[in-house]
Amino acid sequence: MDRFVRAWVDGWVVSRGAAPPAAEPWGWTVDVGAGAGHVTRHVFGDTGEALKEATVREVAGTVTGAGVWLKAFADPAVAGPWLGPGWWIDPEPGFLMTAPLPDAPPGAAPEGYRTRTWSRGGVTRTMVAAPDGSLAARGQIAATGATAVVDQVETAPGHRRRGLGALVMRTLHRAAAEQGARTGVLGATLQGRALYESLGWRVESSLTSAKFTGAAQG
Repeated sequence: MDRFVRAWVDGWVVSRGAAPPAAEPWGWTVDVGAGAGHVTRHVFGDTGEALKEATVREVAGTVTGAGVWLKAFADPAVAGPWLGPGWWIDPEPGFLMTAPLPDAPPGAAPEGYRTRTWSRGGVTRTMVAAPDGSLAARGQIAATGATAVVDQVETAPGHRRRGLGALVMRTLHRAAAEQGARTGVLGATLQGRALYESLGWRVESSLTSAKFTGAAQG
């Protein structure tokens, strides 16, 4: 099993308040319970060429309930055809990324913006409020020992290209480093990848996200 995948799973369940991951021969099953659209997720532990088509097909074939997600560390063009009918496959690749976590000051918010950071239940959250009080950017991080998982980073459309995403990331980096974490791990979208790479993150693997809907069954 890939160590960064394991770190991502461990931190993600803390960040989302999901059930402890159940070990499987091929990876982990996580009960999420976040509504009908995200009941459970299966995360494969191998990446790249170590991820086997037969294994993905076998696990996907056991899924019969809507709202079950599958996370496979390969490009959707590769892993997508391994899934049977009833699966919605995100056409855009995701990315498993890692970076060292610098213990450096995050800097100040732009004039008129306000930053607030707090920790609860093992998760540190930061938000940036716009001058009118609306949400401009946010993110959170869960440290689990030497690694920490960045999660749910977003910048509101009307506040992009002002360095707010980078400010959120630097704030989370600092918070996790102060808790003893040395390496950050995250699952990035295609859009988010550029921001993270500008801050020193690197891609470890492509990521396919798929959800079982059952729509094509029968």
